[in-house]
Amino acid sequence: MNDEQLDRYSRHILLPQFDYEGQSSLLESKVLVLGVGGLGSSAAMYLASSGIGELHLLDPDTLESSNLQRQILHRENHIGMNKALSGQKSLQDLNSSIEVHAHSEYLSEDALSALIAQMDAVLDCTDNSHSRRLHNRLCVAAKVPLVSAAAIRFEGQLMVINSQIENSPCYECVYPESNNQEMSCSESGIMAPVVGMMGVFQALETIKVISHTGQSLVGTLSSFDGLSGQWRRFNVAKNPQCPICSH
Repeated sequence: MNDEQLDRYSRHILLPQFDYEGQSSLLESKVLVLGVGGLGSSAAMYLASSGIGELHLLDPDTLESSNLQRQILHRENHIGMNKALSGQKSLQDLNSSIEVHAHSEYLSEDALSALIAQMDAVLDCTDNSHSRRLHNRLCVAAKVPLVSAAAIRFEGQLMVINSQIENSPCYECVYPESNNQEMSCSESGIMAPVVGMMGVFQALETIKVISHTGQSLVGTLSSFDGLSGQWRRFNVAKNPQCPICSH
């Protein structure tokens, strides 16, 4: 770590639970953010500012004006731009000392699997269960930690999935069936700070996973109700019949 980095990340290094070793682990890490919308925006900004050495953004969508209410990584003059490229530009302006890679097109399952295998952690910031199931399956197969979150209306949920830990549950253990009636933000609405909070929570848990700091949230489901301001945490168990993580 050079003098500039020591100064930039000094407030992290002052934390006795984190220290120089924790910051060094971030600077040497590779992280993939799947989806650069509401969740991915706040998550990616804090990962970049915290010093993740190599950050990958994957999102084939184009930025629209209605996105700006909650997708704080993007700017008005980026409307019409691919979200991964827009996010790359914003993050490079935020922290020019890290590498930011934009993946602006859909990847085949094989290509995505190969990309995930190179990572130290993956964040699922997508907005549908089909994508979450795919990302869960690929991360479990590659034994790469996955921090998955969702938000709708005033509500948010988060899980940390880490198949490196014996008998830990995956997304499929908790949500064994697809919900064909799944709601989207465009249909049901979303309060901007709620999705931002969940993205920040994802960034924090990712940093903890990479640096081995604090208590792991593997085996729990965290739920937030923005109307009451209440957090709840549920213990979840591995399904011994799970087709993804129990074979």
